[in-house]
Amino acid sequence: MSVSILTGPSGVRAGRRWALAVPPTVIGSFLVVAVIVAWSVAPGLFAHQNPKAGVPSQKLLHPSGAHLFGTDELGRDLFARVVHGAASSVTSALVAVAIGVIVGSLLGLIAGFFEGWTDIVIARFVDVLLAIPGFLLAVAIVSALGFKTINAAIATGITAIAVFARVMRSEVIKVRKATFIEASYLQGGSRWRIVLTHVLPNASRSIVPLAVLQFGLAILVIAGLAFLGYGDPPPASDWGRLVADGEQYPFAAWLIYAPAAVIVVTVLSLNRISRWLRRNA
Repeated sequence: MSVSILTGPSGVRAGRRWALAVPPTVIGSFLVVAVIVAWSVAPGLFAHQNPKAGVPSQKLLHPSGAHLFGTDELGRDLFARVVHGAASSVTSALVAVAIGVIVGSLLGLIAGFFEGWTDIVIARFVDVLLAIPGFLLAVAIVSALGFKTINAAIATGITAIAVFARVMRSEVIKVRKATFIEASYLQGGSRWRIVLTHVLPNASRSIVPLAVLQFGLAILVIAGLAFLGYGDPPPASDWGRLVADGEQYPFAAWLIYAPAAVIVVTVLSLNRISRWLRRNA
């Protein structure tokens, strides 16, 4: 049942339309993302234990009321480590998406609007990036930059440039042929003014859902790099490193499943939000 803040038949109809426009799964996904963001901003409000200090007498305890995700081999509370690790995972994913959005959208905007040799050169560069598997390219880049989470974020962002460039280019080509663009030329508008005031705002509608989708993919890729040891060294609590550390203790399954479940739920929630945004763009 939907609840409307308006009164009368029109208010009821508006409430029903809103309820239909935002499915419960999307609302749940937004709540999950809100919790993860809250973890990254204020982890101390959700986990009072020190994520780096362990109690040897409490090592490898099963999940319980005192330790929601159990404890690791050093007696550290796993829930606290997951919560405090959210800041690194979310921040690095934001850096990766920002690189992809800014650089990729700029390349796609220039290629789609100016055409000619500019379009050919940028298109070939994008094709080269797309020809290399994204995760393999990220491993190569982070190996050259150094084994740190911020470098993993930069590497992940570089792999996302081609995706944003291709989407932006296709959207710009469609918008460029619209009637209102021709009208802007007839009114004496310069090319750059038309690009910034008309083409970019209309072409960027598809970028927002893609950015949300790439945010989830960036979390997954960065976690994969941390799992392989390409992130910050211990005692960092990146989600991928937590899974890698738990792999050494197969009899303590919660060390693997707890951080892995957080990664999966977060990525699936972002994917659901992205699909909803794309459908309503």
